[in-house]
Amino acid sequence: MEKITHILAQELGQPEQYVSNVVELLDEGNTIPFIARYRKEMHGAMDDTVLRELEDRLQYLRNLDKRREEVKRSIEEQGKLTQELSEAIDNAATLAEVEDLYRPYKQKRRTRATAAREKGLEPLALLLFAQGTDCPEPLEAAEEYIAPDLGVDTAADALQGANDIIAEFISDDAEVRKLLREYMLRHSVLCSEATGEEDSVYRGYYDFRQAVTKLQGYQILAMNRGEREEFLNVTVLTEREQALSLLFQTVVCLGSAATEFVKLAAEDAYDRLIYPSLEREIRNILTERADEGAIKMFGANLKPLLMQPPVKGKVAMGLDPGYRNGCKVAVVDPTGKVLDTAVVYPTFSEVKKQEAISVLAELIRKHAVEVIAVGNGTASKETEIMTAELLKVAGPDVSYMVVSEAGASVYSASKLASEEFPQFDVNLRSAVSIARRLQDPLAELVKIDPKAIGVGQYQHDMPQARLDETLAGVVEDCVNAVGADLNTASASLLSHVAGLTALTAKNIVAYREENGAFTARKQLLKVPKLGPKAFQQCAGFLRVPESKDPLDHTGVHPESYAAATALLETCGYTVEDAEAGEITLLEAKVKLYGEEKMAKRIGVGVPTLRDVVKELMKPGRDPRDELPPPQLRTDIMDMKDLKPGMELTGTVRNVIDFGAFIDVGVHNDALLHISEISERYIKHPGEVLSVGDVVTVWVLRVEEEKKRIGLTMKKPR
Repeated sequence: MEKITHILAQELGQPEQYVSNVVELLDEGNTIPFIARYRKEMHGAMDDTVLRELEDRLQYLRNLDKRREEVKRSIEEQGKLTQELSEAIDNAATLAEVEDLYRPYKQKRRTRATAAREKGLEPLALLLFAQGTDCPEPLEAAEEYIAPDLGVDTAADALQGANDIIAEFISDDAEVRKLLREYMLRHSVLCSEATGEEDSVYRGYYDFRQAVTKLQGYQILAMNRGEREEFLNVTVLTEREQALSLLFQTVVCLGSAATEFVKLAAEDAYDRLIYPSLEREIRNILTERADEGAIKMFGANLKPLLMQPPVKGKVAMGLDPGYRNGCKVAVVDPTGKVLDTAVVYPTFSEVKKQEAISVLAELIRKHAVEVIAVGNGTASKETEIMTAELLKVAGPDVSYMVVSEAGASVYSASKLASEEFPQFDVNLRSAVSIARRLQDPLAELVKIDPKAIGVGQYQHDMPQARLDETLAGVVEDCVNAVGADLNTASASLLSHVAGLTALTAKNIVAYREENGAFTARKQLLKVPKLGPKAFQQCAGFLRVPESKDPLDHTGVHPESYAAATALLETCGYTVEDAEAGEITLLEAKVKLYGEEKMAKRIGVGVPTLRDVVKELMKPGRDPRDELPPPQLRTDIMDMKDLKPGMELTGTVRNVIDFGAFIDVGVHNDALLHISEISERYIKHPGEVLSVGDVVTVWVLRVEEEKKRIGLTMKKPR
């Protein structure tokens, strides 16, 4: 364990004691959000991203340790485990290196070398591998091993068997494979070519060559998919002569004189065994890297999407556009409760559009609607045009925003939606979801499988378990960063709170439906299946506005209530003063007193003291309120209105390896290529942009026929 802690500390650049503490906390069953927020003294205030990286690497290193022991046990059972081999296995830094060392001892399917050994040709192979210039010629040495009864009819047969044994021996050597793997990763080229004449989305890869070291993740994933769909042939090309030269040098290090016979056996090993195997490995390594990069990008895009500032305290109308089935309408109050629904048909005719405007205007007047959320799916353009006309009738106090409806149809057809809205059909549920996405994106989007939200690329090609794990971590971090109202949060939202499960979340909802609103955090302990450990993990993230104890309204953990009270008393305040917002000088008084001195006085560490001060000064603060508000519109532009050089304000909808897609208010998202993002060199768009960012851009080109818009963030000179 000490070795693993040392490795993690080096990789993460953290003190070993902090790493050791985190490992201990994880092993005790503590959640990442709880550790990040309420155990800062033990880890030096690592954030949730670092903690999740630590957890991932810890799992990998423990699996590596486990595999080392399995391999050593297997070799020992064969009576072949030496001290040198055992140390080599213990020092192997990756699973690939462990498997290389295990390769010669692994049970294999029957090979040519196996057959040669059965014919008694291994002594000949060893002789020829090690012989110097003074030894007999291979053909002469092979004559002694002719054995017709074993299937060795001639000296040539014996030499072929010896060749097969030497080739397999060279191929199985760990140093050979490690050296050639590293060479191929540094110097190979990945090539793809078309399998036929048919045009496809993969035409950019019909004659493609790129050094392995320069490949982008999206290129690898695109070629993999093109290969699966049989549009492409993909190969790894390596300079054979250079690889063989390295191989011959290594063979000498293995104790061979590298005679012509051994060199021919080494060539056979390379062509028949090593290269095909390493080509598969290289492809797998590239795919794993691309997958991991895409998964991280998906998570990086998902976080700002979930953390979009909510449009609080407003009655909202959701419009789910459509052609044949019309535009579905839902009006919800500021808490998300459905007030009214309708279906209008603005795309059928001008008459129907005016009827729709009349119906919607009446709903706006009836329910005092302030904001409209328009889904960006089928018929969105026509619906947005209608909405712009509607606002001229509805008045200046109403605005609208185009909302991504990715995943809305998935949610509306789900069991969860049918339980939440049994009285509505699938289409109306989707309109409700669109309205609520504007009011509180986090609370609504947690109901949807993150993969369906549409802020990644090639998500269906990813290792699904790894993708699910990463995205679940992002959702968990976002939910706990914001916190949840114990008396209004849905079971879906509660299930992502640290320490809670889908079952305990449902039990919380059932408890409050049966017993009324919670009036104190400690009541959570009465919820079935929610024990002391779960309470410890979740309590600080759940707010209880109805509680008589003001500290229950904050993010102060119950274990720190005594410390918070002592802090206020020391500074001349009461808990009621904090509730009334009358402690504006608290932070200044703490600094004047001295943070370390104050922390010691109230019995906590300095990081916890700082967090308690923040919470008391801004009870129930929402980190999303500190972000720029969402961009609401009152009018619409058409693509034909755009001209090169025009300055626009847009919202980042998706960030991918080669750029970002920007909503500039013309229905079709525009492409901002990576080369147009910054004057300085950037390796990835994520260095500069995040989903939800509001940016100033200039139009580079407009291709109306292809519905494509090119943008730049470089101000024209």
